[in-house]
Amino acid sequence: MTVTITYKNWNQISDSFYYDDETKGARSVLEWAYRSYPGDEIVYASSFGAEAIVLIDLIQQVKQDADIVFLDTGLHFPETYEVIDRIEERFPTLRIERKQPNLSLDEQAERYGSALWKREPNQCCNIRKVIPLRETLAGKHAWISGLRREQSLLRANTEFINKDEKFQNIKICPLIHWTWNDVWSYIKKKGLPYNILHDHHYPSIGCFPCTQPTGASGDSRAGRWAGSNKTECGLHDR
Repeated sequence: MTVTITYKNWNQISDSFYYDDETKGARSVLEWAYRSYPGDEIVYASSFGAEAIVLIDLIQQVKQDADIVFLDTGLHFPETYEVIDRIEERFPTLRIERKQPNLSLDEQAERYGSALWKREPNQCCNIRKVIPLRETLAGKHAWISGLRREQSLLRANTEFINKDEKFQNIKICPLIHWTWNDVWSYIKKKGLPYNILHDHHYPSIGCFPCTQPTGASGDSRAGRWAGSNKTECGLHDR
């Protein structure tokens, strides 16, 4: 039975989860999510980065045929597509969709000019990520995201259960209390496949024109849209 989340109770539900267990509350949050929403009413929007690999493993423990969507912009690194293939082999019962934008890269270039990501990255992200996710979430009541509080100041106040005004939905973030070390300890312990770009100083991996390796700054978002004030693709903006 679908849970109705209102302004009055969404944060109360979020505060009800304990996070002093082995998964820092993530497993309990996922169990609640798939108990509260039928399979066709909830989807995990996955980047297939390190956090995503942890979430996918936890999700398949709770719901082996869960819906997962990858926003396939057509601009991802080959290594990203490779890890998706490996995850599909490891967890064949998961229903992974590679959601593409309505405009191909050629059509986008014809309409907006070439290399839109250089001139107007927000518009490019809107076309290739925000609109496809909005289409995916149509008819859904909730979606899962791998946000962690440690990642950036913008994400520092993320709760387990969030009222998502942008998509008029409930955004569930099971990993908010996980550190970068927690993520990698889990991946190594479980022997999970992961994007090998992480071994080459790419903590956060998006589209290849807008992602660079980082130094030892400790900012996991530093390599995204380097040299600009942009730090988010628009999926998590309020």
